[in-house]
Amino acid sequence: MSFDVSMAAGHVTRACYGPHLVQRGLDKQNIFYRALTSRDLALAISGGALPIHHQESLVRLNPKLSAGIAGGIVTLAFSLPSNAQPAASKPATEATKAANAAVQSELPFNDKADFEDAQRGFIARPDTLTIKSDKGAPVWDMEEYKKYIGLDKPAPDTINPSLYRNAQLSTLYGLFKVHDNIYQVRGYDLSNITFIKGKTGWIVFDPLISAEPAKAALDLANEKLGKRPVVGVVYSHSHIDHYGGAHGVVKTEDVKSGKVKVLAPADFTEHAVSENVIAGNVMGRRAVYMYGALLPRNAQGGVNGGLGQTTSTGYSGLILPNQFIKKTGEKVTIDGVTMEFQMTPGTEAPSEMNTYFPAWRAMWMAENTTNTMHNILTLRGAQVRDALKWSSFLDETIRVYGPKTDVKFQSHHWPRWGTENIIDYWKKQRDMYKYMHDQTVNLMNKGYTGEEISEMIQLPPELDKFWPNRGYYGTLRHNSRAIYQRYMGWYDGNPSSLNNLPPEPAAKKYVEYMGGEAAVLQKARADFDKGEYRWVAEAVKHVVFANPQGAEGKNLLADAYEQLGYQAESGPWRSVYLQGAFELRNGVPNVGGVQPANADTIRAMPPEMLFDYLSVRLNGPKAAGKKIGLNLNFSDLKKQYGLDVENAVLHYGPPLKQADATLTMAKATLDAIQNKELSIDDAISKGQLKVDGKRESFTDFMGLLDEFPFWFNISTP
Repeated sequence: MSFDVSMAAGHVTRACYGPHLVQRGLDKQNIFYRALTSRDLALAISGGALPIHHQESLVRLNPKLSAGIAGGIVTLAFSLPSNAQPAASKPATEATKAANAAVQSELPFNDKADFEDAQRGFIARPDTLTIKSDKGAPVWDMEEYKKYIGLDKPAPDTINPSLYRNAQLSTLYGLFKVHDNIYQVRGYDLSNITFIKGKTGWIVFDPLISAEPAKAALDLANEKLGKRPVVGVVYSHSHIDHYGGAHGVVKTEDVKSGKVKVLAPADFTEHAVSENVIAGNVMGRRAVYMYGALLPRNAQGGVNGGLGQTTSTGYSGLILPNQFIKKTGEKVTIDGVTMEFQMTPGTEAPSEMNTYFPAWRAMWMAENTTNTMHNILTLRGAQVRDALKWSSFLDETIRVYGPKTDVKFQSHHWPRWGTENIIDYWKKQRDMYKYMHDQTVNLMNKGYTGEEISEMIQLPPELDKFWPNRGYYGTLRHNSRAIYQRYMGWYDGNPSSLNNLPPEPAAKKYVEYMGGEAAVLQKARADFDKGEYRWVAEAVKHVVFANPQGAEGKNLLADAYEQLGYQAESGPWRSVYLQGAFELRNGVPNVGGVQPANADTIRAMPPEMLFDYLSVRLNGPKAAGKKIGLNLNFSDLKKQYGLDVENAVLHYGPPLKQADATLTMAKATLDAIQNKELSIDDAISKGQLKVDGKRESFTDFMGLLDEFPFWFNISTP
């Protein structure tokens, strides 16, 4: 089965939080495909998607659906390689049932404090929550999850009961009062949107991923609390689920004029635009695994992302801030509301800040503390975060703000009330990051490798049994490896690891040494029957990489992944395992031309960022022996640059004294060319691009730039 889906561009896939998906129904199983669009590295955004209506019966899809939004169209050709129907999921084995039952008995499920906090201050919610775009397509649908997640529904045996508990809490959506003049709408996106009541209007904190859910949340607040204009917006940090929906609550012209204040931490714009620029393609592909982009929404598929249910898929943009916060203790008053900021750069995000409301003894924690262990290194790939710095900023929060805080709330999950209760919570979150750092380094200095440490390290009971420290998003095993990587890099010190074989040739030798494929599979099936899924996954991986066409090996590996997914407490772990099983059984989808087009983000990118991207796109072998010099004159920016290809690398800097060609254009023209909205020939014919000198040099240069394939193999070679 194959079909094209034209999708509106405009999403950035968040560094920690998730893909933007296309939903489509398929056959009797009500399988919802969620195809993550590639984030063009130069633009640091994903193409995004407006989902298609889904039905429980067979959906007859229009092969040329269009949903153009501000800046362009993305076209994907999506296909399942062989069958129109995906392979069915399998039930939990007895070993998986036993493993999940053990979790039920080990953790304090009788502690209902989180359920009380998650429902405290409840004001209203719509009976159903399906938010649609102006084209009528759902961009957020809580109804999918209600079918199998509910407070009165026990955990299915295919879902880790601790992860299921987190999902139950995350589906408690609606409008809530946090404190006098502080309200939140939760469950309208992966993140929360917060409304601070000023003298005349709302100050909005973190307006979600997409404009449509943000507008729906604002409409709910206005309906239940009285209509008020938005007079201010605060972005807590530089991840898309905290600013992408701003268009749903304010107008760009009101921000540019200063009528609406938009506050953000120092360096916000740089990090919001540049995150994942260089490695965005591979990160985007791996994010399909991390967030289970093709998984059904049922008890055998996607359940919860750890920080919330999933991500919205509406229009996401970037309204640039007009005021930046630069130091801890800085105060700003908007509409009679005084806010004091604590800067926390390099913790959960490179640009992040907490906000204290002295009049109400209330502390907004951004994403520095949530009700889960966070990632030190996200599974989709990123730069390693600093667990020690994270812990130190939380220590500062406790010392400076702890005694004068009565309520703390944040951009994910539910608040917590009571000074002693909050300080205890902050200490346990602080000590979680400090413990994983200190003990990883302790074991590292005793000679243990990252893999060994991840198997050895355990939180002490007082931290481990604390619900907000559970590994729904980050995990102790992977965080310890990330800390090891931060200090020691990839090499474990063993000489055998210094120049080891890559996976495919190594797999063939492994299988040969183990007696051949049939012998390995026979032993692996016996181990599968004993519930030894981790080992089956390790052993049969070699069979698949040695013989990627072998259905028997792929199916057994998929079965092992599936049971590991059913047992996973981490939402991303579950997604990775189940997505791997899905692709082993059904093949890797094929995607045609992927053309991201978020006009806001493109305009925000400085030329230097684009040139860095062009440098990694340069095909080194093709560029060998070539020498090309180009000058770029941006007429609107009044800036000139020189691009120089020599020794198979690209450099940029001041204009070259001797260039093969000089290009004169507005940056908007380059944006349009990059966005495939305008061809080079059309730009020249329309007078938007002037080329002086050897035009063929420019053509040759463009021919040296690679396009990165998005749907590369992961579970197979």
